[in-house]
Amino acid sequence: MSASDPAALIGTAETPRVGEDAERIEVSRLIPAPAGDIFAVLTDPKGHVDIDASGMLMDAEGERVERPGDRFLVHMDRDALGDLPLGKYDVEVVITRLTPDEEIAWTVEGRLRPHARHIYGYRLEPAEGGTLVTSYYDWSEIDEEWKERIVFPVVPESALKATLGILARTVRRRAAAETC
Repeated sequence: MSASDPAALIGTAETPRVGEDAERIEVSRLIPAPAGDIFAVLTDPKGHVDIDASGMLMDAEGERVERPGDRFLVHMDRDALGDLPLGKYDVEVVITRLTPDEEIAWTVEGRLRPHARHIYGYRLEPAEGGTLVTSYYDWSEIDEEWKERIVFPVVPESALKATLGILARTVRRRAAAETC
């Protein structure tokens, strides 16, 4: 096994597995903003970097996403998680679901095959005082080869919760900047 071979390194994770029936995390937070303002952040590739609490997303390139199948490039640094020494690499975010102001979901594709097929997403629902935003991470459709290579979830529930807090702050700051 070589330290320069990401496929070999993935198999070295020693974190305990989550229970077999726990293959999805959902966390919610009321954000005091209209769904359109929140969705503007979530469809902007750089918005993903702005709100990331995992520390892995370094930068993004690409146009605002508008429909399923749209893609953008994300520059990653796995060292932020401290779990696998993968260092810097790029992935493509592939939008799998997009309903304006209601839901956006995506998977990531990198150079390793088969693609893992874990899904990240946000659902937005009107609520008193703003928008109830639910962040989810689903790894129920992961290829068995990936389940043997790496421990899921890659991103813990605490990072999803923190990302919602950062999303609220980012939406508030963008709205304030637009009024100036």
